[in-house]
Formats: sequence, C-alpha cells, structure tokens
Amino acid sequence: MVGVAFTVMCLIFGTTFLAIKIGVEAGMPPFLSAGLRFIIAGALMFAWMWMKGKVNLSLLWRKEMLLTGAGLTFGTFATLYWAEQYVSSGVGAILSATGPLMIMVMQTALLRQKTSARMIAGCLIGFAGVILVVLPGVSIGGNSLWLWGCIAVLVGEVCYSAGALYSKKVINQFKEASPVAINAVQMMYGGLLLSGLSAVTESWSTAGLDWMPAVSSLIYLTVVGSMVGHSLFYWIMSRTNPLFPATWLYISPPIAVGLGAVLYNEHVSWITWIGVALIVSGLLAMNEKVMGWLKKGKRTTPLGRTSKSMVK
Repeated sequence: MVGVAFTVMCLIFGTTFLAIKIGVEAGMPPFLSAGLRFIIAGALMFAWMWMKGKVNLSLLWRKEMLLTGAGLTFGTFATLYWAEQYVSSGVGAILSATGPLMIMVMQTALLRQKTSARMIAGCLIGFAGVILVVLPGVSIGGNSLWLWGCIAVLVGEVCYSAGALYSKKVINQFKEASPVAINAVQMMYGGLLLSGLSAVTESWSTAGLDWMPAVSSLIYLTVVGSMVGHSLFYWIMSRTNPLFPATWLYISPPIAVGLGAVLYNEHVSWITWIGVALIVSGLLAMNEKVMGWLKKGKRTTPLGRTSKSMVK
C-alpha cells in the first residue's frame, strides 16, 4: 500500500513544477496564487474531516500547526513560486531535489543520528542522476535574478527539510489526530502566511491576467497537488520516516522530462536515461533498509530502527 501511495504521490508532484510555472506566466501573483491554493485545499480537507467526526476543532489553535505550516508550506512555496518567475520549471525541479540530502544532513548534524555510508552514497548518486536528467533541457541565464531565483529555491528546501523533520515529531505528538487533518491545518496556516506576504508585496490587479491557464493551474494545484498529493505525503511519513517520502524530489525531474517528450515531442537524450538509472540506483541504495522494514509491517525511524518517536 505504501508503494502504491508513493508512486501516485510522485506522479502528482512531478507535474506541479510545470503547473506552477503555467500559473505564474499567466500573470497570477506568485504569493497570492500559492496562498489561495493552500487555504482552499486546507479548508476543504479540514471541513471534510470535521464532518466525518475525525478531527477536533482544538487542532486549529495549536502552535505546532503554525510552525509546521511555516516550514513545509510557507517557506517552501513562497520561495519556489517567486523563483519560477525567473528560472525554468526544470531548474526548480533539480534544485528542489536537494531536499532529501538536506534532511539527511539535518538528521546527522542536529539530531545526532548516525548516517550510514550507503545512505550518503545513495543521496549523492541520486542527485547526480537528477543533474543528468535535467541538464540537456536546462538553459542557464546570466542575469542576477536567475541566480537569486536559484538561491531562493535552495532556501526553500532548507525550510522544507526542517518542516519535514518537525512534522514527524508533530505526527507522533498528535497520534489521535489523522495525518490528513494535521496536513490540512498546516496548509491553512501556510496559506494565510503566504496571503499576508502577498498583501504587502504584490498588486492584486487582474489587468493582464490570462484567466484560463491561471484558473486551471490554481484548480489543479489545489485539488490534485495539495489535497491529494500532500495528504499522501503525510500518510506515507506517518508510516515511514521524513526522508523516504521526500525522495519524490528525485523522481519529479524524470516525470517532467517524460511529460515533455509525450506532450511536446521534446527530445530525450541518452544522457537523460543514464540519469534515470542513477536516480533509481540512488533510491534503492538509500531506502533498502526502510523498504525491508516496511515489508515486515513495522514503522521506522530515519535509520530504519523501530521507535515510538523520532525526537527524544
């Protein structure tokens, strides 16, 4: 079941970089677009869980939800949406693939958890594969905004990694709450922060807005990207660890390349296929222990050991 959920999540997230780019290029203010996406998705999901009696309204007022939303949603997507005004979706995907590596570094440096040489090698092999996959189609610009866009995505991945680690602690702390409900509340908080940032930095004028692609992008990202994709992310994390579900960031660039080849007849070079092979090899190297424990039906910590809580 985890394998199926992971596959669906990767397919969904692999399309979101392009969907974000479409919305931004249609004239939608980046922070407002991101804020609306997560407020609407979070509110709908929470209302659904509340009507089914699976969530308590008190969850809305927990500071842990605000902190999770600040990392996983606000920090990650404020930077990504802004950056995609100046960098291609391919560049955004490749830089976002640093997430699992950052999570591994944070686990080792901050949580004092021993990381095996196999996991380190797997991260590096997978990231090398991502570079090869995206490299043939990446056009690197020379202006300063392109550079700042790249830096912004990397800063966002630091937020994402910290949020992923913290959210695992939150899931363990609120075991009585559904991971879907926790995800809904953190998305609402992240969306509110994004909307607040938009209110003080962006013009909300509709002049020059290309409505069809802008609205289509927002609907797709809200329903499929946020409501389905992020719920699967939380569900998988609740049954594995923060690193395993984050490895979707290695899968998204090959999916983007495949979509380009099928929908737009973009050429796929032999370098791309080498990159795909490296990505799969890296994932297998990183997650061999995790997948072994999953087959036995046990929950794991980031190092593949059973535990009630990741953080002491």
